[in-house]
Amino acid sequence: MEHVSNLFAEERKGLIASLVEERGKVNVGELCKRFGVSSATIRNDLRELENLRLITRVHGGALKRSRVTEEVLIDSRSTTPRPAKQAIARIAIGQVDDGDTIVLDTGTTCHELSLLLKDRSDVTVITTDLPSALSMEAFPSVRVILVGGVLRRGYHCTIEPGVSSWDDLVADKVFLGANGFTLEKGAMTPDIGQAAVKRGMIRASRKVILLCDSTKFGKSSLVRFAPLGKIDLIISDRIPQEITQILEAEGIDHLSHHND
Repeated sequence: MEHVSNLFAEERKGLIASLVEERGKVNVGELCKRFGVSSATIRNDLRELENLRLITRVHGGALKRSRVTEEVLIDSRSTTPRPAKQAIARIAIGQVDDGDTIVLDTGTTCHELSLLLKDRSDVTVITTDLPSALSMEAFPSVRVILVGGVLRRGYHCTIEPGVSSWDDLVADKVFLGANGFTLEKGAMTPDIGQAAVKRGMIRASRKVILLCDSTKFGKSSLVRFAPLGKIDLIISDRIPQEITQILEAEGIDHLSHHND
């Protein structure tokens, strides 16, 4: 490593983040030599970079942040345009009948579905999602059951200890979101606590419906919450043809706004 010293703290942290991105990993000792600062200073820099979600700290250094564990705060999700999520929601609302009891997962696509429930009558919605619950409060024909637990900061939903509540609930359908989906693993999420909630939602429901925008296909995440065999229907804005063929072979229904 080339030696660089007399930098402002922000300059040094920017260079460290670039090094991790370029090399995949760095260690504290080599960073101390490169920047001419103490190990305590470098560890503090790494701590701040991790808080900014730019690196992953490990013993003795840092690693490039893994996409498997990466999850964007819900207010910052912009990789999928809202029209695609709205298109999925418009298809999904066709699966909700008057008089249904449904489970609604957290996430932006599920929230778009919640906004369309105003046109249904005598529907009961069980959810952990705070924005969806607040939106549906204005719908006189929708009864909202908010499952409690620990607030998951930045994601506007509850997780444990509300997981156990699902074993006592019965619903007609569950509408689930996912951070990743592959044919080998099924539907995945980066958070272990969130995965436990999703499994509880599946146990409580007679029909499992996955709302999955096209950016999630082929993408892995840390924890599987639903293997392929647990899913009854997949709704997307676009489903790749190679995935469609496997779904049909496995007897899994699918609906999409566009066909490949």
